[in-house]
Order: sequence, then structure tokens, then C-alpha cells
Amino acid sequence: MKIYNGATGWRFEDFRPVTVTGMGVLSAAASGIEAFGRSLKEGRSGIGYLQGLTYPDGQPLIGAELREEGLQESFRRYEGDLSRNAGRLFRISGKSVKASALAGAEAWQQAKLNVSRPEAERIGLIIAGSNISPAVSYAAMMECGHQLELLHPRYALNYMDTHQLGVLSEMFGIQGEGATIGGASASGNAAVLRAAQLIQLGIVDVCMVIGPLADLSPLELQGFLNIGAYGGRSFHDAPAAACRPFDSRHEGFIFGQASACLILEGADSAQARQVEVLATIAGGAAALDGHSLSDPSEDGQVRTMEQALRTAGIAPSVIDYINAHGTSTPLGDVTELKSISRVFGGQLSHIRLNSTKALTGHCLYAAGVVEAVATILQLQGDFLHPLPSLEDPISREHYFASSLAEPAEFTYGLSNSYGFGGINTSIIIRKGAS
Repeated sequence: MKIYNGATGWRFEDFRPVTVTGMGVLSAAASGIEAFGRSLKEGRSGIGYLQGLTYPDGQPLIGAELREEGLQESFRRYEGDLSRNAGRLFRISGKSVKASALAGAEAWQQAKLNVSRPEAERIGLIIAGSNISPAVSYAAMMECGHQLELLHPRYALNYMDTHQLGVLSEMFGIQGEGATIGGASASGNAAVLRAAQLIQLGIVDVCMVIGPLADLSPLELQGFLNIGAYGGRSFHDAPAAACRPFDSRHEGFIFGQASACLILEGADSAQARQVEVLATIAGGAAALDGHSLSDPSEDGQVRTMEQALRTAGIAPSVIDYINAHGTSTPLGDVTELKSISRVFGGQLSHIRLNSTKALTGHCLYAAGVVEAVATILQLQGDFLHPLPSLEDPISREHYFASSLAEPAEFTYGLSNSYGFGGINTSIIIRKGAS
């Protein structure tokens, strides 16, 4: 095995192949892998209104909110495969942990880890994101006011991001390496890359990657409004059309709630357990811009995509499809298209391009995992999900998805995620086994 020095020389093919053997998802558009796949094909948006939140003019804030009703009932069908405390842990957990547990349970079952699994010490757990549930702290303060002695004792655990790590590890009996990985909106891809490294280095055989639901308080949403990042003001009567990646009427990102899970597994482990391989993580990269602002950097995005291609050992011409970061922010969309043009140059006429955020909203920490699931479903199903809100593209150079789903045979897909503070990530997913 040849080990390269420096990130630009590191190739995935020189290490243990990393496959995907399980997926799970909950979103405002649809929950469960089959239903989510149908919603992608139909171009069905989950974007509506957020309860109790308004724009400065008093109009309800547009967003894709996942309802908590019915989650407990949905979880019951998985309880028999999990620890004896799983049901109790689910009942006392907040919305974000519940969504993570459900997405994880679906992926766990698809990967047949409920039937055949490695030793607990050979299974890892990576949670994407930081500041995952600020609504927990906000609600506690609103409830207690100045009488902080009334605070529930469990708050000392519940407000931490690592609470998800503890609850899920107990539910699923995971005793290998685990961590929360924060990268703002790039957290999902950063988590996939970290989990892949754990498998490549032989630290674990299987790793559960959770993109958790962002449970924001009014403070965070108001902050996004105050910096002008939030969109939707012109679409009060048509909220499903408010998230418009790469359209001339894009105004800003639209918040979406979702949770998604990928089960990553060494190819040798998957073969030994005789489970189906859904896809292969062929490459990926993360890089910083060296600034603390929210503005995207064309150079940083270019470096990350080029580095991802090098780690996959493929030329730009091999990429068939790009699931863009595509947040529907004017500066973000323009910058990403410029960076894609620099990396792929003359290949733009055949590379299909869409953004799952048009249907789910921007799922923040979960976005990279949700969009990896969407990428794999398209690779498996030989289709390209539509961009129903794309009416007047800001570029005629790029080959965008149309308003309806299209047949499309892809082998490689590249998925971009970028975060505030100059955090750039790209992962490359190959159809099927290596």
C-alpha cells in the first residue's frame, strides 16, 4: 500500500474501500427512503410556513418544518431491534434526537445490522454539526425566567451536542469511536469524510453517520434575517417556490428541517456480512478559506473540488452529476457556478446539475447527509430530480435539471457543501460497489 504525504496526494483507492450499506431519512418533504425517493422524482417540496415565526412585516416565516407528531409511533416498529432502553430514551428525548434515532434505525435495518453486525467496539458513530438544538436552551430560559433553580436536572446533558452521541450509542449498542463534527452548513460532508477515514484506517468496520435535524430558536432565525441571508419575502402566497437555487429571483436560503443517516462500511466487512452495497464513497476533500465571514470563496471551492477529484483518482470528465450546495442566495449561487466552471471547463455541456435544497430547504448540519442520500437515490434509480422553481436561470452555460424528473444514467456524482467561516467540502460518490 502506498501512503502519500500531504492531502493533495492522498487517494481513497490506496486505502480500504468505503461503501454505503444503509440509508435513512426524515424530512418535511417525505420520510423514509422509499417515500423520499418518490418525492424527489415528483419534485415535491416540503416548504411551507414555520409555526409562530414571522418576517419583520408580520408575514409568517417560510420554511420546511418537520412535525413531531407521529414520530413516537413510527419508532415502535424498530424498538425490537435496539437496546431495551431505546423506547424510554426516545420518549424523553427532544425533537432532533428523535429524528436522528428514526433515520438511524431505518439505515441500521437496511444495512441488516439488526441481523448481523460486527462487535460493538468495531462500530463508530459520527454526528454532524454543532449548536444543533439551541431551541432547548431558549425554551428552558423562557420557562424558567429568573428562577433558574427550576431548571430540569437533565438540561445539563440535553443542551450538549454530545447528548445525541450518548443517546444513539446506547440505543444501537455502539462502542467504537464517536464524535460530533462541526462545520456549519458543511457539517454533513465533514462527518462523511471523518467516518470514511475511521474505516480506511481500520479503526472501525462500520460507522453510522447522522445528519441531525437543526432545532433552532427564534434567535438564530432572526440572526439570519438580520444579516440578509434569509429569503422568501416575495413568496408569501407560494412558499414552495421560495427556495430558488440558480434562478434570477433567488432571495436567500430557506430553512429546512430534516435528519438523515448513512451507514458506511468497509467493503470487506460488507462482503463478509453479505449485505447489499448501495454506493461507494470514492473521494472527498475539505479545505478552509482562511477567513471568518459568511461570504463564499471561489478559490476555496475550486481547491476543494479539485482535491476531491484527486483523492478519487479521476479526471473532471468522469463526473456525470453535481448535487450543488445551491442555497438560493444570490452571491452563493453565482460563486458556486463560477467555481464549477473553473474546475469542469469544457465538460459543462454534459454534467447535470441540481440542488436538493429546492425541495427540502437548507437543512444546515444535515444538508450534506440528506444530499448524499439524494445523490445515491438518483444514481441507483437512473434519474435526475427536478428544479421546479428554476424559471430564469442565472447561467445559460450550465446544464441544469428541468422542471420535471428526467431519466439519467450516472456513475459518479459530486456533492458540494459550504459553510460560514470559509469551510468548503466536496464528496464524490460512485454508483454501486467498488
